[in-house]
Amino acid sequence: METVITVLIIGAALGGAVTYIVRSKKKGVKCIGCPSCKECAKKGGSCH
Repeated sequence: METVITVLIIGAALGGAVTYIVRSKKKGVKCIGCPSCKECAKKGGSCH
């Protein structure tokens, strides 16, 4: 039973991460980890 709960928690975390990445890419974010990347993308620059 504990193994099932652990697998569900890990699966939910991975699913959330994938969802976040897909949504960010659809919005045009180039560097997902960069907090100012939306500004870089609007100006046509690249993230550092």
